[in-house]
Amino acid sequence: MIDSIPVLLKGAWITVTVTIISMALGLFLGMGAALAKLSNVKIVRWVATQYIDIVRGTPLLVQLFLIYYGLPQIGLTIDPFPSAVLGLGINTGAYVAEVIRSGIQAVEKGQREAAFALGLSSSQTMRLIILPQAFKIIIPPLGNQFILLIKDSSLVSTITLVELTRTAQRIISTTYKPIELYIAAAVLYYIASLLATKLINRLEKKVRASE
Repeated sequence: MIDSIPVLLKGAWITVTVTIISMALGLFLGMGAALAKLSNVKIVRWVATQYIDIVRGTPLLVQLFLIYYGLPQIGLTIDPFPSAVLGLGINTGAYVAEVIRSGIQAVEKGQREAAFALGLSSSQTMRLIILPQAFKIIIPPLGNQFILLIKDSSLVSTITLVELTRTAQRIISTTYKPIELYIAAAVLYYIASLLATKLINRLEKKVRASE
């Protein structure tokens, strides 16, 4: 286990990188889908609803397989790293969209009415009044989604990306020590999740202190 730690740490760094980039993509897609689902335009609401329902209703593993193994069938080949980011980001975006939507709807309607009374447009009201208040509400669930993403990132080992889990599997294939290596990988996942939890808690405290 000790000899394998440096190699496992390299895999863990790939895991962290994939997780952060995927979360950023998920936030972007989730924000767009949440606003689209709250839109007054029926077709826009329908597209957003279908995206959220389909992604949430199908396994992440199948989505990764479709991107990495399925798209080459139609002439679109994507390397393991961007495939992992795309799959995790699209999946995360669907869950983040519902978090953001619920946060926006949790803001009192009186806030909108007051903003309109001051002459603010719908876009200004959303950007300046609603979203800042919704952000404070959705920090905990977004944090939970980020922690889940750290653990779900282990699935990208199935599309040949050499992250933490895949690295452990490679070492096991030569050392035949699965218990030791999987325990070491589990510890590294736990440390990453623990650090993420502490950062999220600190962010939440700062937001509360600024109120």
